[in-house]
Amino acid sequence: MKLPFTLSLRAKLALVALSLLALPWVGYRYVQEMERFLLEGQKQALVATARAVATALHERPQLMGLASPAENPAHKTIEANLQQAAGQADKSGQPVVIEEIGRESAMSGQQSVAEINAILRGLERSTARIWVVNRELKLLALAGSLKSQAVEEGEQNAVARGWHALLANIISGPAEDFDDAIDEDVIATGREMTRALLGAPASRVRKTADGRAVIVSAAHPIWSRDNVVGAVVVEETTNSILSVRSQALERLVIVTLTVFALAAAVLLGFATRLSSRIRRLRDEAESAVDARGRLTRLASGSGAGDEIGDLSRSFSTVLEKLSQHHAYLESLAGRLSHELRTPIAVVRSSLENLRMQEMTDAQRVYLDRAEEGLARLTKIFARMSEATRLEQGLRSERRERFDLAALVGECVGGYKLAYSQQAFELKLPAQPPTLIGSPDMVAQMLDKLVANAADFSRPGEPIRIELEAAGGLAQLRIANKGPALPPEIHGRLFESMISLRPERAGAEPHLGLGLYIARLIAEFHGGSIAAANQPAGDGVIVTVTLPIIA
Repeated sequence: MKLPFTLSLRAKLALVALSLLALPWVGYRYVQEMERFLLEGQKQALVATARAVATALHERPQLMGLASPAENPAHKTIEANLQQAAGQADKSGQPVVIEEIGRESAMSGQQSVAEINAILRGLERSTARIWVVNRELKLLALAGSLKSQAVEEGEQNAVARGWHALLANIISGPAEDFDDAIDEDVIATGREMTRALLGAPASRVRKTADGRAVIVSAAHPIWSRDNVVGAVVVEETTNSILSVRSQALERLVIVTLTVFALAAAVLLGFATRLSSRIRRLRDEAESAVDARGRLTRLASGSGAGDEIGDLSRSFSTVLEKLSQHHAYLESLAGRLSHELRTPIAVVRSSLENLRMQEMTDAQRVYLDRAEEGLARLTKIFARMSEATRLEQGLRSERRERFDLAALVGECVGGYKLAYSQQAFELKLPAQPPTLIGSPDMVAQMLDKLVANAADFSRPGEPIRIELEAAGGLAQLRIANKGPALPPEIHGRLFESMISLRPERAGAEPHLGLGLYIARLIAEFHGGSIAAANQPAGDGVIVTVTLPIIA
């Protein structure tokens, strides 16, 4: 079954190369896993930072603006309310606002804030923000910033800027301009804050108010003896992770495109070389056999050690064997004519001697049949000998200039006498073409073609013979009305031992050598011969093309 479309070898290898697109998908999955691990690591780092700040504030309730728990009558009420708020948050999944319960007026005010800020300044980082709240959710101190200092345009590498601008449309980078204000709801309803005030460190990931950045926050409780007096919150954006992810994705895209381009170039080069070797083998096959199926030259086998080289050597071996077989078939007629000469002479002399003897009428009937068979065998021998002599005589035949139109006209005049029941139509050019060759052989070729046309022509239909000359070539056409050529005979009609005549009792034997002889004569004169069905399919046209001289 033939496919509605075909793909070349290079197209197939290009499709195979598309399988390399699985590499960027695997790389992207790896970048996602890396981002997840970095985010988890960032959470743990922020929890550690919050623990360090809280450790510096442990057992220092005076800095929290609160009296000691034993002296604070509202302590138990605050703790109960905090536990109740946390329980409501866990059950409903919605944040619960924790009301400020009681304030100690004995707090040291500005002195406490200044001391806390001094502690925070020693721990703050350029991309992190640290703030401290007491149990009453009052913001006591704030240090650091979530926004990092922007990189100056001139400090970036020109190539990096070019790639970044090119990939910016498909790879989103971190946003440096975002709203970093601390919302009161973040202090009052944050899950990490609630858990820290209940005594457990916690972390959370949330978006900024404008949604342009993601903040990771970690909270740690501040203890005074067995009571939580406040919490430390450390916040940081995920911009550093996003920056690493963007760089990784950019490198992944660049490496993927580079690898894909190199692989495509290698596969294309390999496919081109492979295709050229296959096309060269195809050209050798086409040039080794002509249009009539004759071997003109042998293809040399390739010395390559791969499958194509092995195929080329096998093909060369097959052609060599076919050439030997073809040479044997072409010489078969000559060999048979040589081998049959003596047996035919013996049979003929024996029949002649037998006829001189007295025989009965019945015996003479058998003798007549034997002589009739010998006559047929003699004709076969004569035609085989004719082909053999022609093949041998072509090597030494003399060439001369002659008028092709005059020769064709003389031959057609003779055909009208020889084929008295057959009509002929002749068309000759105004300017007679001149050939160099053997006029006798050209006449013999025309005899064979006309005899073949007469055998297959319908009664009452003329045989049309036309001669034209143009472009340094003469075309001689012999056309007859009759049966068309069967498809299986195309390309083999002018080979030796090919005949379309049906076997009939008493008919003159045909070996299919007439058109073979015509082909040999045409090729001797540097021309060609071909046969085709007429456009209407009601006959055959044989065209002989011969080179002429000016």
